[in-house]
Amino acid sequence: MYRFLAIVAYLIIPRFFRVKVTGKEHVPQQGGIVLTCNHISWLDVILLAFVVLPRPIHYMAKKELFQQKLVAWFLRSMHAFPVDRQKPGPSALKIPLAALQSGEVVGIFPSGTRASEDAALKQGAVTIAMRAKSPLIVAVYQGPKRFKLSYLWHRPSISMHFWPALLIPNEGDRKQAQAMVMQQLSLLLGSEPGSKEAQPDFSAQSLPGN
Repeated sequence: MYRFLAIVAYLIIPRFFRVKVTGKEHVPQQGGIVLTCNHISWLDVILLAFVVLPRPIHYMAKKELFQQKLVAWFLRSMHAFPVDRQKPGPSALKIPLAALQSGEVVGIFPSGTRASEDAALKQGAVTIAMRAKSPLIVAVYQGPKRFKLSYLWHRPSISMHFWPALLIPNEGDRKQAQAMVMQQLSLLLGSEPGSKEAQPDFSAQSLPGN
């Protein structure tokens, strides 16, 4: 299913949008990575998966989306897995950690519908990356919030920018390091792609334990 939809995406997306991708060199071609992105509509989910092809993304999705059997089947066939955002259980870590250990890409959209949910998802992305010792890469989507057939005649611009992987120290105060990485994550998720003002200090000296 994933491969089939990838082919469909290659045929359709360029016909409806003028796609611009920057910073893709920061996305490793192999090995486990945690990929995060701002979330304003289902279009950013599709574009993110499209631009990192041929690598499939294992998306973390809220459990409510899996309530209907047909939808649940489709999401699982697309490598998505359910998570209870209000009361995350062991699977919230077990499934993505297993995927990362297998060298897969785990996608997390740390932008919830409530401030508390947003913070929890950001913390989850950082925690998963720290435990797996995997790169944490932030992507920023800019483009329409909705899909329209009229885009076929006047293709709007749609873009995805990837920042360099956030450095996560393996030594020092873990809580302090996690808080700092979360701060950097929040900064980049709300940044203007390519903005030097928004870019945090990626040097190892800027993090605790270095």
